Amino acid sequence: MTMASKPKTAFVFAGGGSFGAVQVGMLRALVAHGLRPDLVVGSSVGAMNGAYYAGNPTEEGVARLAAIWRSLRRRDVFPITPQALLGFLRRRDFLLGSHGLYRLVHEHLPYRDLQDAKVPLHIVATDLLSGEPVVLSEGEAATAIVASTAIPAAFAPVRRNGQYLADGAITSCTPVRVAVMRGATRLIVLPTGYACAREMPPQGAVANALHALTLLIARQVKAELQSLNASIDFHVAPPLCPLMGSPYDFSQTAELIERAAARTQKWLAEGGLERREIPHEMNAHKHHDAGSLWLCRGLDVGRPASAEDALDIRILGLGTLPLWRSWSGRRLRQFLSAGTLAV
Repeated sequence: MTMASKPKTAFVFAGGGSFGAVQVGMLRALVAHGLRPDLVVGSSVGAMNGAYYAGNPTEEGVARLAAIWRSLRRRDVFPITPQALLGFLRRRDFLLGSHGLYRLVHEHLPYRDLQDAKVPLHIVATDLLSGEPVVLSEGEAATAIVASTAIPAAFAPVRRNGQYLADGAITSCTPVRVAVMRGATRLIVLPTGYACAREMPPQGAVANALHALTLLIARQVKAELQSLNASIDFHVAPPLCPLMGSPYDFSQTAELIERAAARTQKWLAEGGLERREIPHEMNAHKHHDAGSLWLCRGLDVGRPASAEDALDIRILGLGTLPLWRSWSGRRLRQFLSAGTLAV
């Protein structure tokens, strides 16, 4: 392939709260596969992951990013205290300050300004007055990243260049079009997915808002990709499915990273970069039983069971469901005891 015909590749990072840990596992597999993009575009938590990766686009850099994620606790990002709640009642505009996010970015980002990243970086935020996406490619990186992750009502908007900026997921949750506008002809999209295996919404206002946002993001990712011109090539790393928990919960970070790395490695080995398609895991769905697990994970009756399959079944907690005693449950018990889905 000549330089003239070589595609301009962009890594596109979606939003998704604590499910952003999934992107770290995806990155591990992509970088180990030898991939390095020509530009990076991110919004919301994808802005944080994309910005760190753009500053150190190596296996060592991804390992450091994974270590940062594993050290995070909810209070580091969402420091809800009695004082914060009292302030919210008094101010009536936002619940939390952004000092935790600023500190997190300042402590770990290996550069100060966006233009200093080793891979060209574009952060997408939202103009809170016009609703238009705002693309940030120069200037202080920390301000841009915090602006792109400032969930309305939860965090204060960020004032920058006369604009009030908020979470990029409001208007451009996966900034696919921004990547194309910046000249990308080949997109590798890293979605975070959503909690498709929940039996009820998460408890708490912030948790519910984040869960709803991940549902919006999943739909927007699919819509943006479907609207692309056929001349734009794209490949979407499959999100985790089934996925439990909440994008407000940081307790399963290590597990999400490992599952995503294994799933992306499998996708690459099966020729994922040769197919221009949207993974079936991104279709609107939910599942609370064994049969829907098969639909979501695409398990084939009679084939050997993988370690990832066993992990997914354990995460669903199928041993506690009434269906465990049903026909499907018997098949799953055979699967767990014999290592295969027998006919």
